[in-house]
Amino acid sequence: MVGGGVAVDTDDAAWVVDTGPFAHLARAEWLGVLKMLAPGGKVIVPDAVQRELRTGAEKYRSLGDVLKQDWISIRVLNSDAELESFARYARRLVGDDGRNIGECEVLALAEVHGFTPLIDDGAACKAAKQKGIEPLRTLRLLCNAVTQNLLTVDTVSAVADDLLATNYRIPVEPGGFRRWASENGLLVHPASV
Repeated sequence: MVGGGVAVDTDDAAWVVDTGPFAHLARAEWLGVLKMLAPGGKVIVPDAVQRELRTGAEKYRSLGDVLKQDWISIRVLNSDAELESFARYARRLVGDDGRNIGECEVLALAEVHGFTPLIDDGAACKAAKQKGIEPLRTLRLLCNAVTQNLLTVDTVSAVADDLLATNYRIPVEPGGFRRWASENGLLVHPASV
């Protein structure tokens, strides 16, 4: 594994992170991997995601102090462009139960500022792609880290298993990361292509 602050599969664009990846990596005690892989070792968390994480801290103490880290910037949507973008995503993604507000803020910031959204929600990823935004999913991020020799397959397998232990919905079974990634062609090293 290579030292921290190395960008994976992005240019110099910042990452704006949704609640799912952030909370589950924190609960699984792998949040340091996110810091290590993020461009410049920093991520942006929208205000709605911050609120969701604070609410989650009532149930999961591991989320309590996470937002106090100096490598995490909280961003409140306030420009007209951000708010208009948010409203478009909200009309599409937010249901009667108020779910997906965080995803909408992540996508609004990504759209307006060119940030890379780290997001796993299927509907949000589809909405992003329809606007020409390429979302970065947690398992893709981890596969990229393997192909760039930043993490080992064994390490990422452990991360995936620990994410599953937090009930995170990722498309692998316990102990099945290597097989899933190989079947999906996600562990091809650039030199071997």
